[in-house]
Amino acid sequence: MELPNTTKGKVFITCTIDKAYTWEYFSSHHIVAYIYSGELTLSYGKNTLTVVAGDTILVPKNQLSRSVKIPVGGKPFKCVSMFLPEEQLREFYLNRSILETWSDNISKQRPIKSHTLLESFFDSLLPYFDMQDDLPDELVPIKIQEVLTIIDAVDKRASSILGTFTELGKIDLEKYMEEHFMYNLPLEKFAFLTGRSLTTFKSDFKKIFKQTPGKWLTEKRLHLAHHKLTVEKQKITDVYHSVGFENLSHFSFAFKKVFGYSPSTINNNQHLTG
Repeated sequence: MELPNTTKGKVFITCTIDKAYTWEYFSSHHIVAYIYSGELTLSYGKNTLTVVAGDTILVPKNQLSRSVKIPVGGKPFKCVSMFLPEEQLREFYLNRSILETWSDNISKQRPIKSHTLLESFFDSLLPYFDMQDDLPDELVPIKIQEVLTIIDAVDKRASSILGTFTELGKIDLEKYMEEHFMYNLPLEKFAFLTGRSLTTFKSDFKKIFKQTPGKWLTEKRLHLAHHKLTVEKQKITDVYHSVGFENLSHFSFAFKKVFGYSPSTINNNQHLTG
């Protein structure tokens, strides 16, 4: 059961009670999140990161990810997240040093170093979510300033993400699509995230892949699904969403059209021979 997010301005808390919950997202703002209980698995393209209770992580803006929230040890998954507005980040880092040593590879494995200051700060936010009213507007930037100050003190590496301000530009389309084709996004979003208009995206895509984006995405997702079903022995219910299909019936129809048999045939045969 997924509880509705409780929001206090740019701060929100989320809780999953009795089962794992998966969702895909990207944000136009950087986010800092603290895990109170449970476990969070993040997939960024082909990279996977698992964080647990007590971990603080950064989620960079415009970063496609798939997340699985998992209750652990009888406790719900529970975390608090804070949006970090660019205008406040610019002001914060105006007179502070910024490191440039946190590589792109490491940025996909980005828990902030654990520290009692961070734990105490996030624990101090919990009482606010018991209030009936929203946080006063004046308090939100103060809390954001506070967490930025703590992060800058305990893990300077974060400045290479939070203190860098660049607009999305054209990136390597082939590399990006090979790493992110399994995300269920409209073409407009893929175009935006690769720094292109939709028209330019489609044109560049066809030059590189010799196919339309729709056809290529479907084929890539189905072949990944086939691998997961036959080699990794995963269940259909665990596969279709993870490769970018919205519902099982659409996945089964597309799968049979390409391979000549339904995905349930694979699972049934594995069950009989297992």
